[in-house]
Amino acid sequence: MSEDGKRLSATDAVEQARRVIAIERDALGALLERLGDSFEQAVELIGACSGRVIVSGVGKSGIVGRKIAATLTSTGTPAFFVHPVDFMHGDMGLVSREDVFLAVSKSGETAELEQMLHHFKRLGIKVVALTGKPKSMLSSLADIVLDAAVEQEACPHDLAPTASSTVAMALGDALAVALLVRRDFRAEDFARLHPAGALGARLLLKVREVMVTGESVGRVGTDARMKDVLLELVAKRGICAVVESDGKLAGVVTDGDFKRLIGRSAEFIDIPAAEVMNAGAKTVGPDDLCVEAAEKMESHAIISMPVVEDDGRVVGVIHLHDLMRARVI
Repeated sequence: MSEDGKRLSATDAVEQARRVIAIERDALGALLERLGDSFEQAVELIGACSGRVIVSGVGKSGIVGRKIAATLTSTGTPAFFVHPVDFMHGDMGLVSREDVFLAVSKSGETAELEQMLHHFKRLGIKVVALTGKPKSMLSSLADIVLDAAVEQEACPHDLAPTASSTVAMALGDALAVALLVRRDFRAEDFARLHPAGALGARLLLKVREVMVTGESVGRVGTDARMKDVLLELVAKRGICAVVESDGKLAGVVTDGDFKRLIGRSAEFIDIPAAEVMNAGAKTVGPDDLCVEAAEKMESHAIISMPVVEDDGRVVGVIHLHDLMRARVI
């Protein structure tokens, strides 16, 4: 419905949506321009914290705070959300002097947060304020102030938190990612914190769980001829490992190597495999992550690799199709 009570047409609704998105886009653009020293200080403070990040807020700010706490925790920065009322009725026992307090408030004048702030100041706990009012009670009590001010809300009455919530959420995401980079938090670290999810399962999958082994591995000795390699290539997925007598990898011959050989010589059948093989073939270990194997294949433009133990023995082969079936890529 419009302000005069008339039902919006589909076109009017789209225009309203565009207006909202444009306002929030502009608010994010303004945030981008004013990011600076205080953000860097907040990242350093939280990054050096040996405790946890306590996040709190009321109303829409509380909802944003819950999301910020969840994002921080899932990206390697231990955090939890506590409601100011719960805090004053028993949850203050969760707090230690090693923690950092992140207070989220659009107005910066939330009375419930003020009580928490005074308690934290007595304990010597550092306070970061994420607020839409850089000159406010909250800002005056905080050690670091993150300016989340917006020129206007997307609400036509400039009342409902819309653009301000978006900016606060973006600041929280920015903090989490900056801390992630600071901690060198990797994809496998993320997966370990999400073991029940499909993403975690894929990221933690090891090569030994996907590779083919035993008779499915194309393999010939160093004294083999290309006719022997051809039989292996046809039957064993287009890659053949050339191995020493002790099972260690000497080199690899692929379908591509064989096709190039045919173009060079009509007498290819009796050429020694050792003369054709790639002695510097890329390999992967059985305990390497499948995502690492996929990255190596992509960076070297190959579709399969032998899997070798630390001592160089061939124990399997991993193929791009294996990784696709496992939904790693």
